[in-house]
Amino acid sequence: MAQPYEQLKLKNQICFPLYACSRKIVNSYTPYLKPLGLTYTQYIVFMVLWEEEKITVGELGRRLHLDTGTLTPLLKTLEKNGYVTRERSKEDERVTQISITPKGDALKEECRDIPFKVASVGAALDKKEAEELYRILYALIEN
Repeated sequence: MAQPYEQLKLKNQICFPLYACSRKIVNSYTPYLKPLGLTYTQYIVFMVLWEEEKITVGELGRRLHLDTGTLTPLLKTLEKNGYVTRERSKEDERVTQISITPKGDALKEECRDIPFKVASVGAALDKKEAEELYRILYALIEN
């Protein structure tokens, strides 16, 4: 007979292994980002900026699935440290543009090998499994 609270058991939650795995993966970046004075969230902001060079806060939030309440203080810190500039759009004062500075762009060289280092920490998945997990995770994000 099924227990009336079976749905509340941790082992029956898909959210828990996703949460625990995410924490473990994000924490594996710490030894490489900490010496650079970066958090994981700042690092993923840089990843977008290294691709785009200039982006609105709204678009950055959409790309990273972060709200402006999370991004604004982070971007202020990056601006204070000389990595980005923030400016209001001349077309629409409500829109803030973020641009990477030469100092922020130069950080790309120091971060270049981080993905390889993190991947070598003990990826338990082969290439095919990793691709399938990537596909499933993005299906979950998009739904």
